[in-house]
Amino acid sequence: MGNDDHRRRKTPCGFCMAVFKWIPVLFITAVIAWSYYAYVVELCIRNSENRIGMIFMLLFYHLFLTLFMWSYWRTIMTSVGRIPDQWRIPDEEVSRLFRADSPDTQKRILNNFARDLPVTNRTMNGSVRFCEKCKIIKPDRAHHCSVCSCCVLKMDHHCPWVNNCVNFYNYKYFVLFLGYALVYCLYVAFTSLHDFVEFWKVGAGQLNASGMGRFHILFLFFIAIMFAISLVSLFGYHIYLVLVNRTTLESFRAPIFRVGGPDKNGYNLGRYANFCEVFGDDWQYWFLPVFSSFGDGKTFPIRHMEEDTESLLGYHSDTRIELEEDFLPEPRFQDSIP
Repeated sequence: MGNDDHRRRKTPCGFCMAVFKWIPVLFITAVIAWSYYAYVVELCIRNSENRIGMIFMLLFYHLFLTLFMWSYWRTIMTSVGRIPDQWRIPDEEVSRLFRADSPDTQKRILNNFARDLPVTNRTMNGSVRFCEKCKIIKPDRAHHCSVCSCCVLKMDHHCPWVNNCVNFYNYKYFVLFLGYALVYCLYVAFTSLHDFVEFWKVGAGQLNASGMGRFHILFLFFIAIMFAISLVSLFGYHIYLVLVNRTTLESFRAPIFRVGGPDKNGYNLGRYANFCEVFGDDWQYWFLPVFSSFGDGKTFPIRHMEEDTESLLGYHSDTRIELEEDFLPEPRFQDSIP
C-alpha cells in the first residue's frame, strides 16, 4: 500500500472505508459457510439414506472446497508487491520536475532515471510513463490503483470481491479461484439436482429432510446454479486472457510500445508460452495455488524483442512526464499537452 493509503487509514473516515471494503469478502464467506451447512448437514447427513454414497459425496465436496478456499485466501492475502527504489525519483528531483517551466526540462530530469531502466511501454505521446502520485517511473504493465493507493505490477484490475488488486503476484491464484469456484458450484448443483427434482415431483412433505432443511436444499441448488452461470463467463474470459497474454486493462486499452506503437498482442508469445508465463512450466504446480509464474513483474518478453533491444536496456529513451493517468485525472502540466 502507498503512504497516502496509510495516512487515510489513521483517520476515522479512512478506518471506516477500510472496514467497508471487506464487506464483499464477508458476504462471499457467509455464502460459503451457509452452503457448507446446507450441503453437509441438510443434504448429506440428514437427507441421504445411502451412507456409502454420502461418504463419496462428502469426500469430493471437501476436496473441491479446500482448493476453492485455498485459492481464494491466497488471492486475498497476497500483497501487490513493492516497486524497487531504483524506479523512484528522489524528492528533490520531483520538486524540480514539478517546478519545471518547459516539457524539455521535464524530459531531461526524467531521462536521467528512465535511461537505465528496462521500460518498453510509452504513453500516447511517446513518452516514458511516470506516476505523479507514487513519484516513480512505471514498469511495463504497471498501473496506479486508486483503491490501493499505489502502483501495482502487471495490474489486471481491482476486484472488490477479494479486496485486492489482481496483479502479477496473485493472478494465478485468481484464475484458480474462479476455476475452483465454478467446479464447486457445478458439483453442488449436480449432486443436489436429484433432491431438487424430487422437491417438485413428489412434494416437499415427502422428502427425508424436514422443516427448513427442505428449503435449504432448494435454495442451495438455485444459488449454486446462479453463481455457476456468472462464473463460467468470467472464468472463460480470464482463460482467454491468459492464452493471449493480456490483462483486463490491456484488453480495453492496448499497451503502447517504443517500437511498434499500440499493440494488444505485444506480449503474445504463443498459447503455451503465455500459459507458462502465468502457471509455470512444471505441471505439478499448475492446479495448486502456489507461486510458479515466470519473471519478476517488472520486465516481460515481447514479440518484437529483437527490434526493441535498446529500449529493454533503457538506452535513448524519449522521456517526458506522463500526462495520462491510469484513471484519467486532470493533467498537472497543461503546457506540455501537444
